[in-house]
Amino acid sequence: MELTERKKKVLRSVVDLYIRTAEPVGSKAITELPDMNYSSATIRNEMAELTAMGYLEQPHTSAGRVPSAVGYRLYVDELMAEYRLSIDETKSINSAIEEKMNKVDKMVEKVARLVSQATDLPAISVASRCGGVTIRRFDLILAGVGSIIVVLMLSSDEVVNKLIRLPVQMDESDLKILSALLNATMTDLDISAFDGNLLERVMRSAGAGASLVPVIMEFAVDTLQKQCGTNMAVAGQMRILGLPEYRDVDKAQKLITSLDEESLAGLPAVLNNVNGTQVLVGPENVSRELKDTSVVMTKFDIGDGMQGMIGVVGPTRMDYAKVTARLSYFAESLSKMFAKPEQPQIAEGTSGKEE
Repeated sequence: MELTERKKKVLRSVVDLYIRTAEPVGSKAITELPDMNYSSATIRNEMAELTAMGYLEQPHTSAGRVPSAVGYRLYVDELMAEYRLSIDETKSINSAIEEKMNKVDKMVEKVARLVSQATDLPAISVASRCGGVTIRRFDLILAGVGSIIVVLMLSSDEVVNKLIRLPVQMDESDLKILSALLNATMTDLDISAFDGNLLERVMRSAGAGASLVPVIMEFAVDTLQKQCGTNMAVAGQMRILGLPEYRDVDKAQKLITSLDEESLAGLPAVLNNVNGTQVLVGPENVSRELKDTSVVMTKFDIGDGMQGMIGVVGPTRMDYAKVTARLSYFAESLSKMFAKPEQPQIAEGTSGKEE
């Protein structure tokens, strides 16, 4: 059976009405729409065929139709109209995210709360970083007889240090030579570059400090590995209690208990670092508890090798156009907020000093 343009128009109208009312949609409600110039009999036939094709479902014999997961998928992929944010909505979002968020963990929590408030749905916020962070500088400081402090300055502007016992006697001049070698060979490298070949090459040139190189490299690798991680926050779980789908206390309780960091960390969008916006409708969700919900997620750039991701969890009846528009605007605004200003370029052949 062919999915004609008329069937698509009817399906879009059913989804739009069901999103607004949370009630099964009958043929009469469709015919009363201003852009629906078809008879009641035609609409009933189209709805019956859409039901037979699996795009609509009929909860009760005498009730109207509701969209199925397949129907929602077609709606999200092809049918939903673009939602334009109002001036008040953009102002509200902008004013909410203008506050400076210096620490990533605090930022993740705040963003989750803001997204939940803007969409009136449970929200998830993720910040992940793996790769991108490098060691910008090595410093070796003599800390007394038989020990040194290794200081690493990272590209993320973090500074870490470690006290190391010296396997051999070294003086200030030896440490300066070793520091210069480390800064020449082991800075601005991805963690994957710290391998046996690099270790061997640096040790050959390290002279008296050769026995220190493996210890320093181990510390460097361990530090970079700790930069790979995911911070996640969930907010607004109790908002689902205001939705008609979750008036059943047992159903609502099961969903609320599944809306935690551990469960949501298994979403494909989180695991696969999705590009753009991803919509998972009903059965497309991996978690059994989320089979009757939809998840919408999109990502943004934080900088310094970090990616952010925001999303919402809600009924399959959610207003996908409005939710995706608001999440996209959030993501674009957050990317701009975290973007570092470009450094001024000095023209070639000049010193950058005033004459």
